[in-house]
Amino acid sequence: SFGELHHRPLLVDLTIEESSRLKVIYGSAEGFHAVDLDSASVYDIYLPKHTQGPIIPHCIVTLPNSNGMQLLLCYDNEGVYVNTIGKVSKNIVLQWGEMPTSVAYIGTGQIMGWGNKAIEIRSVESGHLDGVFMHKKAQRLKFLCERNDKVFFSSAKGASSCQIYFMTLNKPGMANW
Repeated sequence: SFGELHHRPLLVDLTIEESSRLKVIYGSAEGFHAVDLDSASVYDIYLPKHTQGPIIPHCIVTLPNSNGMQLLLCYDNEGVYVNTIGKVSKNIVLQWGEMPTSVAYIGTGQIMGWGNKAIEIRSVESGHLDGVFMHKKAQRLKFLCERNDKVFFSSAKGASSCQIYFMTLNKPGMANW
């Protein structure tokens, strides 16, 4: 139990470093932090210095083939690559075209950002844009899940209704409607 955290968790994930060390990674309005479950130590991983005011954490991705030690931390309209001790691991900043309302890592090795006007698909390794799908009208979309070769998301239409959408993914990675 960690009842005395200095930063209130808004987003929580878990990584297993080198198949043995458990770390809880969490995002707050101030940045990203970790709890080493072996030592019970709590420390900051990434605190954005170029923003004023609170941030909105979207997604914590443990990068594939990194033994659980390399992360992509997505917040506001960008993402940064750091390791689990807080050192920047790639001199790349993932930059979304618009502020996403929802971000998710999908099994094709890509990250999807749902904005009001478009869905952006980017490579999780490099941050490069792989595809953009424009909406017919501005709407707030939220990631629900990925199942088999489909990604499901929803839109809130009003106070009491919503629609469920899905995209079919073609391997090795581009998405189609």
